[in-house]
Amino acid sequence: MPTIQHEIRINAPIHICFDLARNVEAHVRSTARTKERAVGGVTSGLLKADDTVTWEAFHFGIRQRLTTRITEMNPPSEFIDVMVKGAFQSFTHHHKFFRNGEGTVMKDTFQYKSPLGLAGKIADRLFLEKYMRNFIVTRACELKRMAEQNLSG
Repeated sequence: MPTIQHEIRINAPIHICFDLARNVEAHVRSTARTKERAVGGVTSGLLKADDTVTWEAFHFGIRQRLTTRITEMNPPSEFIDVMVKGAFQSFTHHHKFFRNGEGTVMKDTFQYKSPLGLAGKIADRLFLEKYMRNFIVTRACELKRMAEQNLSG
Protein backbone atom coordinates (compact mmCIF):
# COMPACT_ATOMS: atom_id res chain seq x y z
CA MET A 1 0.00 0.00 0.00
CA PRO A 2 1.76 3.20 -1.14
CA THR A 3 2.16 5.98 1.41
CA ILE A 4 2.93 9.52 0.31
CA GLN A 5 4.20 11.99 2.88
CA HIS A 6 4.78 15.66 2.27
CA GLU A 7 5.59 18.59 4.58
CA ILE A 8 5.48 22.26 3.75
CA ARG A 9 6.21 25.33 5.87
CA ILE A 10 3.59 28.05 5.59
CA ASN A 11 4.11 31.60 6.82
CA ALA A 12 0.63 31.84 8.33
CA PRO A 13 -1.00 30.97 11.66
CA ILE A 14 -2.08 27.38 12.22
CA HIS A 15 -5.83 28.17 12.29
CA ILE A 16 -5.69 29.78 8.83
CA CYS A 17 -3.86 26.78 7.37
CA PHE A 18 -6.22 24.31 9.05
CA ASP A 19 -9.32 26.11 7.81
CA LEU A 20 -8.00 26.45 4.25
CA ALA A 21 -7.22 22.72 4.10
CA ARG A 22 -10.82 21.83 4.99
CA ASN A 23 -12.49 24.59 2.97
CA VAL A 24 -14.39 23.25 -0.05
CA GLU A 25 -13.85 26.36 -2.18
CA ALA A 26 -10.11 26.40 -1.36
CA HIS A 27 -9.94 22.72 -2.32
CA VAL A 28 -11.53 23.51 -5.68
CA ARG A 29 -9.03 26.36 -6.28
CA SER A 30 -6.07 24.20 -5.21
CA THR A 31 -7.04 21.42 -7.65
CA ALA A 32 -7.94 23.60 -10.63
CA ARG A 33 -5.73 21.66 -13.05
CA THR A 34 -7.96 18.58 -12.61
CA LYS A 35 -11.14 20.69 -12.77
CA GLU A 36 -12.20 19.33 -9.39
CA ARG A 37 -15.55 20.43 -8.01
CA ALA A 38 -17.86 19.39 -5.18
CA VAL A 39 -21.02 17.79 -6.57
CA GLY A 40 -22.57 16.07 -3.55
CA GLY A 41 -22.69 16.14 0.23
CA VAL A 42 -21.13 19.33 1.60
CA THR A 43 -20.45 21.51 -1.45
CA SER A 44 -19.30 24.75 0.20
CA GLY A 45 -17.76 26.08 3.39
CA LEU A 46 -15.70 24.29 6.02
CA LEU A 47 -15.82 20.52 6.35
CA LYS A 48 -16.36 19.15 9.86
CA ALA A 49 -16.39 15.71 11.49
CA ASP A 50 -18.66 13.16 9.76
CA ASP A 51 -19.22 15.38 6.71
CA THR A 52 -19.13 13.71 3.33
CA VAL A 53 -18.31 15.35 0.03
CA THR A 54 -18.39 13.95 -3.48
CA TRP A 55 -15.72 15.36 -5.76
CA GLU A 56 -15.81 15.24 -9.53
CA ALA A 57 -12.55 15.71 -11.41
CA PHE A 58 -10.65 14.74 -14.52
CA HIS A 59 -7.72 12.39 -13.98
CA PHE A 60 -5.92 10.81 -16.92
CA GLY A 61 -8.50 12.46 -19.19
CA ILE A 62 -11.38 10.59 -17.54
CA ARG A 63 -14.14 12.19 -15.48
CA GLN A 64 -14.21 10.52 -12.08
CA ARG A 65 -16.25 10.83 -8.90
CA LEU A 66 -14.94 10.17 -5.43
CA THR A 67 -16.75 10.46 -2.10
CA THR A 68 -14.86 11.05 1.14
CA ARG A 69 -15.91 11.28 4.79
CA ILE A 70 -14.18 13.28 7.50
CA THR A 71 -13.57 10.59 10.12
CA GLU A 72 -11.56 12.63 12.63
CA MET A 73 -11.37 16.34 13.38
CA ASN A 74 -9.11 17.85 16.04
CA PRO A 75 -8.93 21.62 15.38
CA PRO A 76 -6.52 23.12 14.58
CA SER A 77 -4.02 20.25 14.59
CA GLU A 78 -5.41 17.49 12.39
CA PHE A 79 -8.19 15.90 10.42
CA ILE A 80 -8.56 12.69 8.47
CA ASP A 81 -10.61 12.00 5.38
CA VAL A 82 -11.32 8.51 4.09
CA MET A 83 -12.65 7.45 0.71
CA VAL A 84 -16.06 5.80 0.96
CA LYS A 85 -16.67 5.47 -2.79
CA GLY A 86 -14.42 5.95 -5.79
CA ALA A 87 -11.76 4.60 -8.11
CA PHE A 88 -9.31 3.47 -5.42
CA GLN A 89 -9.85 0.32 -3.44
CA SER A 90 -9.27 2.56 -0.41
CA PHE A 91 -7.47 5.67 0.77
CA THR A 92 -6.87 7.63 3.94
CA HIS A 93 -5.57 11.21 3.92
CA HIS A 94 -4.23 12.46 7.26
CA HIS A 95 -3.76 16.23 7.44
CA LYS A 96 -1.58 17.42 10.36
CA PHE A 97 -0.65 20.96 11.36
CA PHE A 98 2.15 22.03 13.72
CA ARG A 99 2.99 25.50 14.99
CA ASN A 100 6.46 26.55 13.88
CA GLY A 101 7.43 29.95 15.21
CA GLU A 102 5.07 32.46 13.61
CA GLY A 103 4.10 29.94 10.95
CA THR A 104 2.82 26.43 10.46
CA VAL A 105 4.09 23.13 9.13
CA MET A 106 1.42 21.26 7.19
CA LYS A 107 2.05 17.53 6.85
CA ASP A 108 0.06 15.31 4.50
CA THR A 109 0.13 11.54 4.80
CA PHE A 110 -1.81 9.92 1.98
CA GLN A 111 -2.12 6.14 2.01
CA TYR A 112 -3.99 4.35 -0.74
CA LYS A 113 -4.65 0.97 -2.24
CA SER A 114 -5.16 0.71 -5.97
CA PRO A 115 -7.90 -1.43 -7.47
CA LEU A 116 -7.27 -4.32 -9.86
CA GLY A 117 -4.81 -6.37 -7.77
CA LEU A 118 -1.52 -6.97 -9.54
CA ALA A 119 -2.41 -4.59 -12.40
CA GLY A 120 -3.01 -1.84 -9.80
CA LYS A 121 0.37 -2.52 -8.17
CA ILE A 122 2.06 -2.27 -11.56
CA ALA A 123 0.23 1.01 -12.26
CA ASP A 124 1.46 2.33 -8.88
CA ARG A 125 5.06 1.66 -9.80
CA LEU A 126 4.79 2.91 -13.37
CA PHE A 127 2.88 6.16 -12.87
CA LEU A 128 0.12 6.35 -10.24
CA GLU A 129 2.26 6.92 -7.14
CA LYS A 130 4.19 9.71 -8.90
CA TYR A 131 0.90 11.23 -10.12
CA MET A 132 -0.61 11.15 -6.63
CA ARG A 133 2.54 12.62 -5.06
CA ASN A 134 2.45 15.48 -7.57
CA PHE A 135 -1.26 16.02 -6.82
CA ILE A 136 -0.58 16.24 -3.04
CA VAL A 137 2.45 18.53 -3.47
CA THR A 138 0.72 20.83 -5.97
CA ARG A 139 -2.31 21.18 -3.69
CA ALA A 140 -0.08 21.91 -0.66
CA CYS A 141 1.84 24.60 -2.58
CA GLU A 142 -1.42 26.23 -3.66
CA LEU A 143 -2.77 26.19 -0.07
CA LYS A 144 0.51 27.79 1.05
CA ARG A 145 0.10 30.50 -1.59
CA MET A 146 -3.50 31.16 -0.51
CA ALA A 147 -2.63 31.28 3.21
CA GLU A 148 0.32 33.63 2.73
CA GLN A 149 -1.59 35.82 0.27
CA ASN A 150 -4.46 36.03 2.76
CA LEU A 151 -2.06 37.67 5.23
CA SER A 152 -0.43 40.06 2.79
CA GLY A 153 -3.38 41.41 1.03
